[in-house]
Amino acid sequence: MVRNRIIVLLVSIIALTGCTMSYSFTGASIPADAKTVFVADFRNVAPLVNPSLSNELTEALKDKFLRQTSLKLGDENADLYFEGSITSYGTQPVAIKSGDVAAQNRLTIGIKVKFVNKKDKTANFDTSFSRYEDYDSQNSLVEVEAELVKAIIESLVDDIFTKAVVNW
Repeated sequence: MVRNRIIVLLVSIIALTGCTMSYSFTGASIPADAKTVFVADFRNVAPLVNPSLSNELTEALKDKFLRQTSLKLGDENADLYFEGSITSYGTQPVAIKSGDVAAQNRLTIGIKVKFVNKKDKTANFDTSFSRYEDYDSQNSLVEVEAELVKAIIESLVDDIFTKAVVNW
């Protein structure tokens, strides 16, 4: 009986020490040998251009990877590579009240992203993402644009991060 317990204990110890698991609070699943990430500047090809959007989006994506992974910034030969473009930027009315007047407007930003994972080719993608924020028509876009753009960029970056490295 004691012998059986010792055998079970030894087998358990060997099994547990032989297994390794990588866990991240962000849910990121990055190949262990991946060390660097590169984010090329997003080109702004939208018909309506917000002059700071390209830089804000590019920097937000870099920051996300630096804050939530152990990856370092690299060059074009990095293990994980992102490039993309801003394809749409615009507003439209979404809620009409009496007299055909907009009660709410919607700011929408659309982007196209190409992701290359040199360590796991099955993770590569070339995908479009779009996010929006609504705002009261009593406000002009100029009054709320910075706040809306910040919220939309945060959502877009979360979408890109999730598609690239979170395997849910």
